[in-house]
Amino acid sequence: MATSNTSNTWNTSDADRTGTGPSPRSPLTASAGRVFDTVPPTVLVLLGIVSVQVGAALAKNLFGAAGSFGTVALRLFFAAAVLMLLWRPSPRMNRRAWTVVLGYGAVLGLMNLCFYLALARIPLGIAVTIEFLGPLGVALAGARRWLDAFWAVLAAGGVVLLMEGRGELDLVGCLFALAAGVCWGLYILLGAALGRHTPEGDGLALGMAVAALMAVPFGVADSGTALLQPWVLVAGLGVALLSSVIPYSLDLEALRRMPPRVFGILMSLEPAVAALIGLVVLRESLYWSQWLAVLCVVVASAGATRAARASLPDS
Repeated sequence: MATSNTSNTWNTSDADRTGTGPSPRSPLTASAGRVFDTVPPTVLVLLGIVSVQVGAALAKNLFGAAGSFGTVALRLFFAAAVLMLLWRPSPRMNRRAWTVVLGYGAVLGLMNLCFYLALARIPLGIAVTIEFLGPLGVALAGARRWLDAFWAVLAAGGVVLLMEGRGELDLVGCLFALAAGVCWGLYILLGAALGRHTPEGDGLALGMAVAALMAVPFGVADSGTALLQPWVLVAGLGVALLSSVIPYSLDLEALRRMPPRVFGILMSLEPAVAALIGLVVLRESLYWSQWLAVLCVVVASAGATRAARASLPDS
């Protein structure tokens, strides 16, 4: 993950998936692991991708009742609660570790806020495609080969097609998606530091709690008592499970049994899956040029991931 292993820059989803490596398991996660052992790792990754995008679609359907800020608040609050119960992290860490956790949580919260603000304005597939430029940028950072330049140009061409394919595409929404992508890139780099300074489960749970503390005041100020409606709370829990807890657990299990390069290439399918989920669940149709744009970003992501892994020395 991050600069030491560029292929692992894809071990995160649009909001809070990380791939900093295996860590000691709680009895509950160990039990889940035994169930996952019967499922091929490629299937686990694909299920995780679908889970994230279905969660995003469910979140978008919540905007009418809870608003984008309120939906972010519910997602991060419930995700933090579940992960804290799952990992039971110890707060006893040195100053350096806490600095990383606080930075990780702040970026995670901001990334979610920006992504959901984008999702309120533009289709899911377009939001995820633009956001995906963040991890792609991390993968290509410091690249010196002509092939890497080709992947960058291909991704840039995809963005041009995306913007020109639909005249009424909301510019503010696209800028929010781009901001979420920048945060995703920072999140990847901080995720690598988190893996070095904390046990994985502890760092993730505490970082999620920081993100929740950051987002909840915005959600309460924006939506007020609407967040306390029983069906909204249930839907918010569903978003948290689908978008955070389930895909994180699936990714972690898959990474135990497959090379990071393969994982990264599979993760490159995420913009295409987002576009399909947007079409099927949200009835968000794209023009043919926008589907071509999504394909360009997927191919560029897969190519950059494969090239980055190939350029690393054997370990």
